[in-house]
Amino acid sequence: MDFSGSLTEYLKRYFGFNTFKGNQEAIIKNVLDGGDSFVLMPTGGGKSLCYQLPAVMMEGTAIVISPLIALMKNQVDAMRNFSTEDDVAHFLNSSLTRSAITKVKEDVMSGITKLLYVAPESLTKEENIEFLKKIVISFYAVDEAHCISEWGHDFRPEYRRIRPIIDRIGRAPIIALTATATPKVQHDIQKNLGILDASEFKSSFNRPNLYYDVRPKVDATREIIKYIKQNSGKSGIIYCLSRKKVEELAQTLQVNGIKALAYHAGMDSATRSGNQDKFLMEEADVIVATIAFGMGIDKPDVRFVIHYDIPKSLEGYYQETGRAGRDGSEGRCITFYSYNDIQKLEKFMQGKPINEQEIGRQLLLETASYAESSVCRRKLLLHYFGEEYKPSNCESCDNCLHPKREFEGQEYVVQALSAINEVREKFKADHIAKILSGVANSAVKTYRHHKLDIFGSGDEHDEKFWNMVIRQSLIDKLIVKEIENYGLLKLTGRGRDFLENPRPFMLTEDHDYGENAEEAGAYGSSTAAVDEELFAILKDLRKKMARDKNVPPFVLFQDPSLEDMAIQYPVTMEELQNISGVGAGKAQRYGEGFIEVIKRYVDEKEILRPQDMVVKSVVNKSGLKVYIIKSIDNKRALDDIADARGLEMSELLTEVETIVNSGTKLDLSYYIDMVIDDERQEDIYTYFREEAETDSLEEAMDEMGDDYELEEIRLVRIKFLSEMGN
Repeated sequence: MDFSGSLTEYLKRYFGFNTFKGNQEAIIKNVLDGGDSFVLMPTGGGKSLCYQLPAVMMEGTAIVISPLIALMKNQVDAMRNFSTEDDVAHFLNSSLTRSAITKVKEDVMSGITKLLYVAPESLTKEENIEFLKKIVISFYAVDEAHCISEWGHDFRPEYRRIRPIIDRIGRAPIIALTATATPKVQHDIQKNLGILDASEFKSSFNRPNLYYDVRPKVDATREIIKYIKQNSGKSGIIYCLSRKKVEELAQTLQVNGIKALAYHAGMDSATRSGNQDKFLMEEADVIVATIAFGMGIDKPDVRFVIHYDIPKSLEGYYQETGRAGRDGSEGRCITFYSYNDIQKLEKFMQGKPINEQEIGRQLLLETASYAESSVCRRKLLLHYFGEEYKPSNCESCDNCLHPKREFEGQEYVVQALSAINEVREKFKADHIAKILSGVANSAVKTYRHHKLDIFGSGDEHDEKFWNMVIRQSLIDKLIVKEIENYGLLKLTGRGRDFLENPRPFMLTEDHDYGENAEEAGAYGSSTAAVDEELFAILKDLRKKMARDKNVPPFVLFQDPSLEDMAIQYPVTMEELQNISGVGAGKAQRYGEGFIEVIKRYVDEKEILRPQDMVVKSVVNKSGLKVYIIKSIDNKRALDDIADARGLEMSELLTEVETIVNSGTKLDLSYYIDMVIDDERQEDIYTYFREEAETDSLEEAMDEMGDDYELEEIRLVRIKFLSEMGN
């Protein structure tokens, strides 16, 4: 086929670019010459141009097979922007009405349309096959071609039917394109499409501008909010495993002042595409999306991609992180990893065909190995895709910038393998860890494993340590976990060889990935350091204000609230309201003086405050609290309220105390008058008003004597705190 002028001139004329990137020019020449092509090009490398430019240059219409409706719409919009003709590109999929389909077919028949995007499901419809037989097809482009392979991260069975349908419609050159393919997946693609003789064009998988970071999944929501606020105004994508988590996280980000939107397959298409458009138009900074649903967002300035949940494969991870920094500028890829997430993904596989489980398990092991390894992350990723990365330090991943200490673990691995062998490969990891660390729980005793010689042989380390040894032995394929048999551990041939001929085995220290501490709470751990000097200043202030108002100090703020202030340094009314035990009422009534003192202290000491201190939760126990407040307003008996919500009276009183301590005024007089006579009420009330130094119930019980019930004292204390403090 002869084209006058150079390809660069056509590139400039149709797309406005002056130069090609990487292999683009060679690939386009091959397509124009009628050859089959296999293109392996990382996300952001410019794959779409490889079929868009030859399509507008050649006679006929190019058929682009793509799995995502969102991606098709995106690509069609992009092509229309480059062209003077809106009909230069169309898509044909299930989202179109009958009249829209008719219009598309008319434009294609007239020869105006140069690119027709088709979902593989639409391609298999008989009416579409008959229609495509009538037109001149310049070539077929199979985008996201990894969907063909069962070993790919996003296998679609309908992709395996593409070649037989092409044969029915009429053969034309085929170009298969993917951003992620291991050597095995590449062979699968070419074999299935019948293009084993295709010219291969492989670009490097190295994305030098991306920074890779894997963090333990501890208080991940808080960490994400902190990161986004430190990078205000930057575009980012957050991936979650479930639709429910997507909705929850998007809401949490919104209430914390972040412009975030949700995006998943369960939403109606108008909302979903509306949210995508808002992200592209920068009306929203962050999109929270499911891993399972490919987003097809071609946005060059995504500055961060965060995985709240670990992906099911390294291909998935690579493709999703690859959406960051496509313009060559900053791109940070942060993943929160907990081994619990790997176990959840394993459970999802149950019930699938055995071969699918086997493939899925191996892909998961690769992901866990990547997360837990202390080797350069770039080196590991590129090795996985069949490419060697020679520098010993990439200086752009957490492992290279913050090397973790490794230690020789040969003897520990031998101990773990021996224990699995000793119990005849019939027990799970937790059980083995208990045997080694010497924990004789009921299961260990039932099987008489506390009588084994190996019991307690590793008691210098705890269960967590032994679970880590087992996990890293799993990753090294010394043992396998049988999902069908409830996760029983078995030695592999490689593991038996290791037992007979132990070799050096490096373990990575301090990977505390076993526990998902996501629900640890919004105020940080109790081990956070209290600023003792500020705490003393706040106690003095509380005492002075209490004297002025003629109330005991604990009525203003209780000690835990002052401690939290001395950790978090709140300097605005909003921040103060989110201190433990301080609600809007108390903050407004007493907070101003405390804020001023803290602000002055922070300025004088030049303290760097934890700006991420508040993670407002969307719903905590607010439903129960609202119910209690309304019921008390309606003067319902407390025992009826407790029964209605299945609570013990003591549990209900704890909830009521929390409400009152946070500054909400509750009038319990109607109930207290029913259950405690006036004289006893007066005695308890007087104690708290005139004698008590703290609000301690134990001290009150000691002082009041055995004649008084704990419940009575609690009820009157609630009344006192509500009347005096709120």
